[in-house]
Amino acid sequence: MANSPQAEKRIRRNARRAVINKSRVSRIRTFVRKVEEAIASGDKSVATAAFEAAQPEIMRGATKGVLHKKTASRKVSRLASRVKALA
Repeated sequence: MANSPQAEKRIRRNARRAVINKSRVSRIRTFVRKVEEAIASGDKSVATAAFEAAQPEIMRGATKGVLHKKTASRKVSRLASRVKALA
């Protein structure tokens, strides 16, 4: 339990931020899932379009602090290589 007004405020703030961060991570996962489904279907044009939509979302997650910068770069790189491999 919080022992000071500052600690109580931090608890309230952390709870608000957790809701926002959860929403951002969920949004990123949705975009990534759309790319993976397009890759699984084998349609390169759909996969490319989905990847171009997902890339800024992933990097925005890194900017906002819900993903580490290198984690975001790694995810983008791996998705890009999988999209590129489609023939």
